[in-house]
Amino acid sequence: MAKADQIKALIRSHAEGDNDRFYAIALQVAAQAARNGHGKFANELRELVDKAKAKSSAVVQQKGIKPIPVAQPRGELAGLLSVFYPKTRLTDMALDEGLRARVERVLREQRQAGRIREHGFSPIRKMLLIGPPGTGKTMTASAMAGELGLPLFTIQLDGLITKYMGETAAKLRLVFDAIESTRGVYLFDEFDALGSERGAKNDVGEIRRVLNSFLVFLEQDESSSLVIGATNHVNLLDRALFRRFDVVMEYALPAKDVALRVMKGRLGLMDTSDVDWGLASKATELLSHGEIVRACEQAAKQAILEHRTKISSEDILSSLVERRQINKR
Repeated sequence: MAKADQIKALIRSHAEGDNDRFYAIALQVAAQAARNGHGKFANELRELVDKAKAKSSAVVQQKGIKPIPVAQPRGELAGLLSVFYPKTRLTDMALDEGLRARVERVLREQRQAGRIREHGFSPIRKMLLIGPPGTGKTMTASAMAGELGLPLFTIQLDGLITKYMGETAAKLRLVFDAIESTRGVYLFDEFDALGSERGAKNDVGEIRRVLNSFLVFLEQDESSSLVIGATNHVNLLDRALFRRFDVVMEYALPAKDVALRVMKGRLGLMDTSDVDWGLASKATELLSHGEIVRACEQAAKQAILEHRTKISSEDILSSLVERRQINKR
């Protein structure tokens, strides 16, 4: 059944009139109930959410109320930034307790930023996320934006980095102007493409100038936006970058208990009563969170195609083995 924090979140979202979050939490409760064997209650709750959403949409259309659109980047920024409002929440993620505590600390400081500034300090807002692919770095940025009700802006590095001298730095200035003028979560994904070490063998003058510009812009940035850099290749980053970020969060492949939470969370709407979770969690070794999710999805879809709602240990193990074989290629 619902946990205490979910009940509090339901009441808080209802009081704030945040219907999207209210429905999302209700569906989380339904998924948890299904995992605990309360399938009938889970189905009833999902039906109630669907009816409530339909009724709300009908009221909006009847009254002619238009939802507030996402502010889309215009002009040259349109080729540099993509934006949306994520519905991801921290409860959607399976993280080890140490990393979860650090993410929660950032959110707590952001929610009480005014109190922190009143005492002459600044809340954490510049983060560098490092670790293997598929371990939750990008999802963390989405969860932070979702928790804080902010838009997530993703910087399009293919539009930012050009071969022309000085042009990339000029575009980078436009991005930081947007960071200053529009509060949001700004994600520089695959950050090593921008922050590679100066003096490397394949270094060129333009990239060195771009990195110097980024370091200056980041140090001068005093906006209320969150700036997040994420990379799978921390060894390529220039060492000067690390001291420009408020925190560095390191992500790793999931331990067995975390992998178990990932699998149970993704298969929450399926019948997993026959699954040997101990055996399944052992088979996740050397797989990332994302790879485990894809393996679970493959197993579930295979069962659905065979007109089954029950997942077996063999279903999950075969999908996990396939993911491991893909990794070896």
